[in-house]
Amino acid sequence: MSIKIGILGYGNLGRGVECAVKQNPDMELAAVFTRREPESLTILTEEAAVCHISQAEEWKDRIDVMILCGGSATDLPEQTPEYVRHFNVVDSFDTHAKIPEHFANVDAAAKENSHVGIISVGWDPGMFSLNRMYANAILPEGKDYTFWGKGVSQGHSDAIRRIPGVKNAKQYTIPVDSALESVRAGDNPELTTRQKHTRECFVVLEEGADGAKVEETIKTMPNYFADYDTTVHFISEEELLKNHSGIPHGGFVIRSGKTGWEQEHSHVIEYSLKLDSNPEFTASVIVAYARAAYRLAQEGQTGCKTVFDIAPAYLSPQSGEELRRHLL
Repeated sequence: MSIKIGILGYGNLGRGVECAVKQNPDMELAAVFTRREPESLTILTEEAAVCHISQAEEWKDRIDVMILCGGSATDLPEQTPEYVRHFNVVDSFDTHAKIPEHFANVDAAAKENSHVGIISVGWDPGMFSLNRMYANAILPEGKDYTFWGKGVSQGHSDAIRRIPGVKNAKQYTIPVDSALESVRAGDNPELTTRQKHTRECFVVLEEGADGAKVEETIKTMPNYFADYDTTVHFISEEELLKNHSGIPHGGFVIRSGKTGWEQEHSHVIEYSLKLDSNPEFTASVIVAYARAAYRLAQEGQTGCKTVFDIAPAYLSPQSGEELRRHLL
């Protein structure tokens, strides 16, 4: 029996989820729900329905897991607690500081309605979170480092595009090589925000815009660029589309620690990702956790979960025997 998946929201992440479902033979896409007019939306899965978001509740007996593909700023804080009342859900909520609050809201609604909600699934939070946890448990005497990039920061790119005079833009987050190498060497450096990453911006200006003013606005923008060494390049729209149309990303989670009675031995644990498509990889992680949500619900579990709460075997379509035989 296939796990019936619903997708709420059909942007880059929603399309990535659709592609990931195709690669998992124990799943099928039942329906996509959109705030747009359904007739205006063309999806890749011919047999799946396209419905307006207002019709989602009508599908509560026909969907095993609803995957929520909205944004973390305004969509998911409202949508996840709401839709977990009707479905088992998975989201990719990534505002780290607000995860405890989001968890509490989803947990209450999920338990009240006997559903499972898995939140903050992706690569950070998600796979990077797991690797930080494993490394901390294994090397209690140590230090964590997370580097992001080189990759497109969609939030930072959007912040630039909102500046008056900017027609289009892409921003890349880039680890500082010397900082990365120092961490890998086990030096345990104390690093400021500026010492860990740089930011590189490729900007298309509106006709007649003041480039110097735009550059100053970018470099002094609090919470985005003010704490980083930032380089701004002004380019044509043709060049932006030709050389910067993708959404790559990735990064490194590193823990440097000591063992031994006198802490005489050093160890470095490193996990890295190099992603050609940030949303498609994120979607692939989410779909694996949708399988876990389905299995937990089948067992009668309820409430909110994170990646910390779910055994790895729940993610795999293989049986326990197959996993022990081939992967252990």
